[in-house]
Amino acid sequence: MHAINIGIIGGSHTDDYYCSIAYKVGELLAKKNIVVICGGKEGIMECVSKGVSDNNGIVIGILPGNDKTEGNRYLTIAMPTGIGYMRNFLIVRASDALIAIEGFSGTTSEAAFAISEGKTVVSIGDLDIKRKETDGKLIRASDPEEAVEIAILEATKHAHNKIDKSL
Repeated sequence: MHAINIGIIGGSHTDDYYCSIAYKVGELLAKKNIVVICGGKEGIMECVSKGVSDNNGIVIGILPGNDKTEGNRYLTIAMPTGIGYMRNFLIVRASDALIAIEGFSGTTSEAAFAISEGKTVVSIGDLDIKRKETDGKLIRASDPEEAVEIAILEATKHAHNKIDKSL
């Protein structure tokens, strides 16, 4: 079976509380050999990247600019795109499910796009998005362990559905 990718979305500015949550999410995903996709810069992205890196996992940062050095130091792979915030689209497309950790308007736009693409977004924080019946899911989680468990289950379903449709 193909590996699954979990996208992590969240603010570029964060506090210690949400940084520790992001770190734990990264740690748990790395220990389960899940590839993590994120925006690759600071804030939640750097905290999750450090959690992945400290646990020998793989984290890919899809960067908005042209220079891979703009990525945080914990990335396994830094992918400069030169397309600014449009890179959020690539994060969503590369992910089988996403975990939203806090965040502001940018996080909300990524989550809304993911849901409209039929993907599940697991939220740790107060993310709220109205959705249509045909959209993906928005599921609230109370802690990193629950968020990772739900995201892996939903990503596995999504990846399995993609494989079935291609046969």
